[in-house]
Amino acid sequence: MSDWDTVTVIRKKAPKASVLKSESAINQARRQGQAVETTQKFNAGTNKQHVTTKNTAKLDRETEELKHEKIPLDVGKLIMQGRQAKGLSQKDLATKICEKQQIVTDYEAGRGIPNNMILGKIERVIGIKLRGKDRGQPLAPPGKK
Repeated sequence: MSDWDTVTVIRKKAPKASVLKSESAINQARRQGQAVETTQKFNAGTNKQHVTTKNTAKLDRETEELKHEKIPLDVGKLIMQGRQAKGLSQKDLATKICEKQQIVTDYEAGRGIPNNMILGKIERVIGIKLRGKDRGQPLAPPGKK
């Protein structure tokens, strides 16, 4: 056999799985008529930090005898007073506690459903107790009871 009869085939490495999942790779496969299977995982990429513990179906069927607890107005006023004493806007407070401004607005207006995690964060920022018997009292520094 001569050199003219031999064929040298140079192959690329197989693409990595992450490259195969890219949008351009999927579009290319669609253009070529190959079978493409795309599935979206349930709740993929959602922030599961603040999961509602109450049944959402019950929330939809709220009646006079079955209502969800709301933040008391006196707690909303305490949040507003503490926030203003520190010179913070609602947006500043929301940023410090890593929540949306709407949550702070709802809590101050007495519309929010109480969440102890959020109330705890607000307490630490404004330095006033919002839960328990001694509401409105200055928050004791950590370690002192």
